Amino acid sequence: MSGTFVGMPAFPEAAREAVGNKTLRANLRHATHTIRDKRAKAVAELDDWAQLREAGKRIKDETLRHLDRYLVQLEESVTAAGGTVHWAADADEANRIVADLVKATGETEVVKVKSMATQEIGLNEALEAEGISAYETDLAELIVQLGKDRPSHILVPAIHRNRGEIRDIFVREMSEWGRPAPDGLTDTPAELAEAARLHLREKFLRAKVGISGANFMVAETGTLVVVESEGNGRMCLTLPETLISVVGIEKVVPTWRDLEVFLQTLPRSSTAERMNPYTSMWTGPTDAEAADGPRDFHLVLLDNGRTDTLADEVGRQALRCIRCSACLNVCPVYERAGGHAYGSVYPGPIGAILSPQLRGTQSEIDASLPYASSLCGACYEVCPVAIDIPEVLVHLRERVVQGGEVTRNGTKVTLRPARGHAAERAAMRAAGWAFGRPGVLRAGQRLASRTRRLHPRTLPGPGRAWSATRDMPKVPAEPFRDWWQRTDGGRSKRSGK
Repeated sequence: MSGTFVGMPAFPEAAREAVGNKTLRANLRHATHTIRDKRAKAVAELDDWAQLREAGKRIKDETLRHLDRYLVQLEESVTAAGGTVHWAADADEANRIVADLVKATGETEVVKVKSMATQEIGLNEALEAEGISAYETDLAELIVQLGKDRPSHILVPAIHRNRGEIRDIFVREMSEWGRPAPDGLTDTPAELAEAARLHLREKFLRAKVGISGANFMVAETGTLVVVESEGNGRMCLTLPETLISVVGIEKVVPTWRDLEVFLQTLPRSSTAERMNPYTSMWTGPTDAEAADGPRDFHLVLLDNGRTDTLADEVGRQALRCIRCSACLNVCPVYERAGGHAYGSVYPGPIGAILSPQLRGTQSEIDASLPYASSLCGACYEVCPVAIDIPEVLVHLRERVVQGGEVTRNGTKVTLRPARGHAAERAAMRAAGWAFGRPGVLRAGQRLASRTRRLHPRTLPGPGRAWSATRDMPKVPAEPFRDWWQRTDGGRSKRSGK
């Protein structure tokens, strides 16, 4: 599915439908609670976790501050190692580059390592339009692809599916994509995993082109790094003759020493493991005599709104994200609404700040994402690179309400104030005027108290969205000012007068 889910409604509407799905909520509750409990235990094993977190933050901030220099160094290092670097300003350019590279090989099939960058740009759909079949090889991504579904979690894209649903998808769809599911397949995890392994094995052995993303890129050597748990990534990175990696420009780190920090924090924050079962690194292509590894390597460096995000002093911290998904697993909003309601391949708290910056806030769905949070701060507490997500959410809410000028693809764009906030702005202006005039405020409080039996239980017009999920505060029978004067600040009441 495309990274921009065309036709998606605003978050409140999509979430309202999602919370009515009891199966979805049960699946999410069980999975997120399990993952976050395991993560907490894995993190508690390290006495220096706070220092590692601070180190990760500083490395990322230093890299983003000098991103132009490190990207040039990366290009020089990859080229020196025998690879070819391509620069893509947006999704269309990236898709065109990858499609042309695949067609140049004469192949019509590719195998893919799990990659959010390729989901973001809708690469699978773009390749399909060019007559190229792209096969996802990560187990959860395979489930999503076979089910004609959308990913709903950064780490576990099929978290919204239970074992019975997965079994039904395999039985119904596998034969249309390749090797069918075994007869009598049950919903036990071992049988499901074996069915996926057999289905994918023939694709691994046949494919001549592999497509990946990367968790990190080391500027000093031109090395790319993928961490994963299943081994499918290792197969895609070593068996095909041509490897194409599509990576966001923010994934670069300056040195190997910097990489050491993230290889400790990422696995514990994501899969609650001390280290990932598979950590694959490659520096350029292999020579003709090598037993495995690609003979031809291409790196597509993807911008797609990242430099625009970098220009925002508050919002740029979202580019520190290492895609661990810890923020999703502690978020009360995500746990109830699920990932699809966010209308992006980046769901949860990080998606609520990243998607509106990469795509802009002009659309209804993107303008609503900064409000998809209770601002409880749990996401900030677990983030291994200390992204202050609540701070960025409030910052983006201000942008949505007030409009203003931002940079999109190098061009200044004026954003209109969001529709639906006119009544709120008018109410705030009226409140500010009244608070500046004590006599008017006192008269208004007395009027509100005397007419309290006539007050509606819900607000009219745009205010209905607020009061539909909250109890309206009850107005007291006597304003505080009047009580204070009548009781002499409470002293006459205490003395029995």
